[in-house]
Amino acid sequence: MIERQFVNQKIKEFQIQEHIKSKLIGTGFSHIEIQRTPLGEKVIIFTARPGLVVGRKGENIKKLTTVLKKRFKMENPQIEIGELGVPMLDANYVADKIASTLVRFGSKRFKSVGYKTLQDILDNGAMGAEIVISGKVPSARARSWRFKAGHLKKSGDISANQVKRAISTANLPSGTVG
Repeated sequence: MIERQFVNQKIKEFQIQEHIKSKLIGTGFSHIEIQRTPLGEKVIIFTARPGLVVGRKGENIKKLTTVLKKRFKMENPQIEIGELGVPMLDANYVADKIASTLVRFGSKRFKSVGYKTLQDILDNGAMGAEIVISGKVPSARARSWRFKAGHLKKSGDISANQVKRAISTANLPSGTVG
């Protein structure tokens, strides 16, 4: 029975993360952490640009607080903003940045987007990186393009626990690109 509570709690956290992610498009959103405190739940939003998340006079925070109270039935949600130290080393941020760039400029320049992002990741101190763009990118047929550089473990314990992974989708007129 206690397993169900843990599963329900993780499902609720996932739903909260997806809702906040949909509301904070273009703000450099990475992930959230939820901490249980005696006063209520503390939601920490990690982002590259905290000023955009807060909004003018904290209006975005107030809206998110009311949504968390009503929709997710949190008693006393307290929202904090955590800034990412090096945004280009966060997989979620990089994936969303690639997706938004593809939406903005189209799929014709996907190679330059892939190589430029890969170089930015390596310039910020990563040992290695791999970017996979798949979908109807250059033509009407779907295929995958891999951009990789540096040293990257693909198997074993290090791959499972130390390598950061993220998936993001871009809805283009030609189709969905992941």
